[in-house]
Amino acid sequence: MTTLEAKLEAAREDLATHDGVVIAFSGGVDSSAVAALAYDALGEDAIACTARSETLPEAELEDAKAVAEEIGIRHEIVSFSELESDDFVENDDDRCYHCRTMRLGEMLETARDLGVGTVCDGTNADDPGAGHRPGLQAVDELDVHSPLLAHDISKDEVREIAAHYDLSVADKPSMACLSSRIPTGLEVTEERLTRVERAEAVLRQWGFEQFRVRDHDGLARIEVAPAELERALTREFAETVREELSRIGFDHVTLDLHGYRTGSVSPAGDGSSEGSASAGSETGD
Repeated sequence: MTTLEAKLEAAREDLATHDGVVIAFSGGVDSSAVAALAYDALGEDAIACTARSETLPEAELEDAKAVAEEIGIRHEIVSFSELESDDFVENDDDRCYHCRTMRLGEMLETARDLGVGTVCDGTNADDPGAGHRPGLQAVDELDVHSPLLAHDISKDEVREIAAHYDLSVADKPSMACLSSRIPTGLEVTEERLTRVERAEAVLRQWGFEQFRVRDHDGLARIEVAPAELERALTREFAETVREELSRIGFDHVTLDLHGYRTGSVSPAGDGSSEGSASAGSETGD
């Protein structure tokens, strides 16, 4: 038995000791791996739950529905709004803490309604060492179980587990909630979230896979992965995207020649913005 096989079996056995679990499910690779493990261990007593709000792109919600169907797991969707929280809207260094507290609170309430005693999330073994991650404090405070972390399963191993279960998200790039596109200190508003979502839909139509559109109060700063940067350095892309993003509501449109970087608008540029997407820790932003 390989090390990964041993970890996978230990995580399955761990989950099987619970009468049932609700998984905070974003449809990203981390939470999808947990959902697959839980369904393998518990069958119908495993429930995936996605928290829908203004910060979750509609495309991500559709992906979550599709992956839940691949797994065969029951999928619940609950709705709430982070914008009702002044602490969240303020967008300080602890925005992810406030976001995850609210999202996991929705998971815990759903679990209580369903008579389930355990909520799981997708925090993996690499997350605690990945810079400023205030969202992890909420996981600890709310006593949420993180099977990937508990069994020392790294991000690379998570992807191997997803491939083991033939999940389409095994190689999916990391995704964070839309609020992570707004620089710390600039208020999170529905207008900003909406134009970021629409702008990123434009880049997705161009076939880019790893990218972000950062909203600097009306200035769109486009980041694409270094391997994809050459495709963005064309006149056709520049003219078309400038026109589309101007129509969406951006005053200026720029391309960041550094390329995609995690957490480039968060404290110290250290990747702290991640961890809030549907409460399913999909690292990187």
